[in-house]
Amino acid sequence: MRGGGNMQQMMKQMQKMQKKMAEEQEKLKEERIEGTAGGGMVTVVVSGHKEVIDVIIKEEVVDPEDIEMLQDLVLAATNEALAKADDVTAQRLGQHTKGLNIPGMM
Repeated sequence: MRGGGNMQQMMKQMQKMQKKMAEEQEKLKEERIEGTAGGGMVTVVVSGHKEVIDVIIKEEVVDPEDIEMLQDLVLAATNEALAKADDVTAQRLGQHTKGLNIPGMM
């Protein structure tokens, strides 16, 4: 059984990595990430799991004559928040796979 020890060691490392990644996933659920548009007139808050938690719209941006602009600002703030959430997730989970060359893992 040549290499059996190496395989066992690799499996232990994988289990340890899985546990750490699961812990990070749980922490991400609690993370709050903001995206803004219109110079802070619209703010969208998402979790690290990319769930929209809050939408904050400043009163002065609400113009019944220009609903399209408000929709565009909400869309832009949402997309910014989701992109930031992707970055946070990649950063947090990527630190646990550094140095590993596992096909399909990054």
